[in-house]
Amino acid sequence: MSLFVLDTGLRTTQAGSMTTSQAAPAQVDDDDFREILTQTRAFVRTVVLPREQEIAETNAIPDDIRAAAKDMGLFGYAIPQEWGGLGLNLMQDAELAMELGYTTLALRSMFGTNNGIAGQVLVGFGTDEQKAQWLEGIASGAVVASFALTEPGAGSNPAGLRTTAKRDGDDWVLNGDKCFITNAPLADLFVVFARTRPADADGTGIAVFLVSADTPGVEVGAKDKKMGQEGAWTADVHFTDVRVPASALVGGSEDVGYRAAMTSLARGRVHIAALSVGQAQRALDESVAHAATATQGGTPIGGFQLVQAMLADQQTGVMAGRALVRDAARAWVENTDRRIAPSAAKLFCTEMVGKVADLAVQIHGGSGYMREMVVERIYRDVRLLRLYEGTSEIQRLIIGGGLVKQAQRG
Repeated sequence: MSLFVLDTGLRTTQAGSMTTSQAAPAQVDDDDFREILTQTRAFVRTVVLPREQEIAETNAIPDDIRAAAKDMGLFGYAIPQEWGGLGLNLMQDAELAMELGYTTLALRSMFGTNNGIAGQVLVGFGTDEQKAQWLEGIASGAVVASFALTEPGAGSNPAGLRTTAKRDGDDWVLNGDKCFITNAPLADLFVVFARTRPADADGTGIAVFLVSADTPGVEVGAKDKKMGQEGAWTADVHFTDVRVPASALVGGSEDVGYRAAMTSLARGRVHIAALSVGQAQRALDESVAHAATATQGGTPIGGFQLVQAMLADQQTGVMAGRALVRDAARAWVENTDRRIAPSAAKLFCTEMVGKVADLAVQIHGGSGYMREMVVERIYRDVRLLRLYEGTSEIQRLIIGGGLVKQAQRG
């Protein structure tokens, strides 16, 4: 397999007309992006799929697959090219996610925080010095970045943060506990959200800090034992009198944290929706293959109308989800809707994939309940998609509240 790293002649275009002297971010053109998709699909289906059971049983991504993902540029596909990434926009990101979602979700999780909620905080809100220090390592996979927002008492809504950051001379001192932090056991960098003061008229008082994993006072707990997604590691992270310099404050502002979290999470919701479509397509394909070959009383079960009805519901969900993801991604890139559309896409697609996975188990019958079956793993894995990066309930509040506010402004 050839690699799609940038220094092999990847063609790019410049985005948009410029209103300042600063060059627009380079983008991957359509021809090169088609090649990226082709190579990603081949990698997923010929390299990763045959080893899904190994990943599940060992609860780890094999080193050779991790190395191949690095070589292909997958740790930095959404990082701008100036920092060594592929520079995919969100429309391209969504198409890639639908391919990555076709296999075990642990694969995407391995580099998801680098490209997504952790890396995008730096891309969107970091200072030039912070970007220069960290983004090339993140893009290459030399640095694994983790997004440390969730706490026992503050999940989908960061307004309840209890982790604190106090000034001490020129430094900041962080104290608090985070939970369910993806890639924490592997992390080199934690993007940590902490409260510097109570919310007031000047802002939310939520800041975000760049904390090296080897900083004294940082302690990563044992790997969580989860319902599914074996190979995708999460853990608690404890910060006890963790001292970082002023240069660790993202954007140099005490009030950038809430906006950085909300922006990164909203972008990530489109990605998670696309990932859900990929998993739903896999569950559908497994269901169709089973229905076409498995027999009951000597007749392929795909000939039964009730089985056909389940397949039809799966297909309809996949097609609707794919269309919604593409629409939401386009709205993000065109900056016409970066709030309601991402939440609508995540809400529909993560709920949809749960229904498709449930139907897949039903179509497989008793065999679908067996641990070695693909649809059994999918059924467990996709349950998390309705929880992280904002629960379905939070998405409903964002959508409903946003519509009311639009009407009131109108």
